[in-house]
Amino acid sequence: MADTRVSVTIEDGIAEVTLTRPDKLNAFDMAMFDALSAAGDRLAGEQGLRAVVLRGEGRAFCAGIDIATLGSFAANLDSLRQEIVSPPGGRAANRFQHPCTVWADLKVPVIAAVQGVCFGAGMQLALGADIRIAAPDAQFSIMESRWGLIPDMGLTKLLPPLMRADQALELILTARQVPAPEAQALGLVTRLADDPLAAARDTARAIAARSPEAAQGAKALVRAAWPGGDAHLALEARLQAAIIGSENQMEAVMAGMQKRAPRFR
Repeated sequence: MADTRVSVTIEDGIAEVTLTRPDKLNAFDMAMFDALSAAGDRLAGEQGLRAVVLRGEGRAFCAGIDIATLGSFAANLDSLRQEIVSPPGGRAANRFQHPCTVWADLKVPVIAAVQGVCFGAGMQLALGADIRIAAPDAQFSIMESRWGLIPDMGLTKLLPPLMRADQALELILTARQVPAPEAQALGLVTRLADDPLAAARDTARAIAARSPEAAQGAKALVRAAWPGGDAHLALEARLQAAIIGSENQMEAVMAGMQKRAPRFR
């Protein structure tokens, strides 16, 4: 399966999901949101699936949200806010959370191979994987505060099992870039590898060689036993719906685009 944003290949029970927008460092636009959701939903029903490798084409995993897409939100704020607080089909995750949380919800283990930058929406996408293997020179950032926003793509479900609350808050508030070795120390990265894609594929093959029931059971066990879950996804949505399009949020976007200090009220 392939579209203009995401390709999916399956061989020997291992799916490889690739973000295919390398000219934009695989940044999220609306097509990327929907393509990732569709890929995850399709794999949820794939018979014989054993593991998934999640990767970005080119020199970056994902640079976050496309600034042009962020700017376009201002034109339809009322409908956007309604979409944020109204998940489709009664599910817990909304249109913007589902592209990241769908990987955590898959029955089979998901391994992310991270190179280059992994920022904002890309960071939350990587958190949706069960295992993250990163290049030693990869960079990570929970970048939403740079644009006057909170991280609202499933962070409350995906981050709590990995790191302390004070460390998470510091990264959320400052949007600072974290090198891969520090990200590993903080719990954001499982391990480092000079070739993260090769390492992710090797890990997927090792998982595929195990009993599928045992691998799926192990993922279910860990996901249930560690903190996190769907409980706070609605809080993410309510908070973001109140913030997005506000005067200070738009000032943050303009200041970032113009590379100047923001002038908040």
